[in-house]
Amino acid sequence: MTSLTRSRFLSCLAAGAAALAAPAAFAQQGYPDRPIKLIVPFAPGGATDILGRLLAAGLSDKLGQPVIVENRPGAGTVVAGGLVAKAPPDGYTLFLGASSTLTYNPAIRAQLPYDPLHSFTPLGMVADMGLVLVANNATPGKTLQELVALSKAEPDKFSYGSFGTGSSVHFGGEMLKTATGLKAMHVPFNGSSPSLTALMGGQVQLAVDTVVATTPLIKAGKIRAIATLGAQRLPLLPQVPTVAESGYPGFSADTWFPFLAPAGLPAPVRQKVEKALADVMADPAVRTRLVDVGLTPAWGPGSVVTERVERELPQMRAVAARSGIRVD
Repeated sequence: MTSLTRSRFLSCLAAGAAALAAPAAFAQQGYPDRPIKLIVPFAPGGATDILGRLLAAGLSDKLGQPVIVENRPGAGTVVAGGLVAKAPPDGYTLFLGASSTLTYNPAIRAQLPYDPLHSFTPLGMVADMGLVLVANNATPGKTLQELVALSKAEPDKFSYGSFGTGSSVHFGGEMLKTATGLKAMHVPFNGSSPSLTALMGGQVQLAVDTVVATTPLIKAGKIRAIATLGAQRLPLLPQVPTVAESGYPGFSADTWFPFLAPAGLPAPVRQKVEKALADVMADPAVRTRLVDVGLTPAWGPGSVVTERVERELPQMRAVAARSGIRVD
């Protein structure tokens, strides 16, 4: 091939590459030009679904295209996580994940259809949900320290319910046991309703569950709140002390919700979605609605999600190993 021919060949090759790249670049600049799908890994009707629909409505307004919620519950967010990880990274599939997606599941499952640090583009941290230690009304001990002392004196007398093995409340309960010395056997149930029904019926003496599930029963006088597990008191239960306030400084455990997209999301699309998401989370009406349903607004950019996963995943693996938490 002569130098002239080679030059023409390379020029044609470069022109062809530019022509192929142009539509992709144009598509990114014109994003979004069609409806967007938001995957929510829980069934309709709960607080997380409400969070997803609030974000979808706000993003629809900011981005100028409908954002349609698609509920994909199953296997503690594994089903939804695997679906999103395999989706094209074009900005038309978004994901309201959970701490279980990125920290609990990798700590207890040998096989996952995604990698918590490499399968997603983190776009922001949106909310926390508080966890609460609650007791049957007949359970002796009014404070956490009193319960711990009673459980140590009679270690076979106490058990605590959760809404499932490997769930956020199971991890919270085991972390609580380690931090306080509480002696209580874990009893998993298939959901909050059967767990709290068993608590009210005296089949278990204690339970760890979300503020959303427990608050109506606490306010109705059907169960007693002992302590909240997060770092701060909860707006729905301002009278209930935290575990840290109850004599165990530094303790904190809650569940949190990151906003994600498939890995490889182009920078212009990522920046546009992250800006729109930040604007939605800054809306006072959105923040008020989240507090009303038991969520705590916790906006932070995508880097906050990555930092939290890198910090908490080793901790959850240690909790799982120490407590023997496995689901496969």
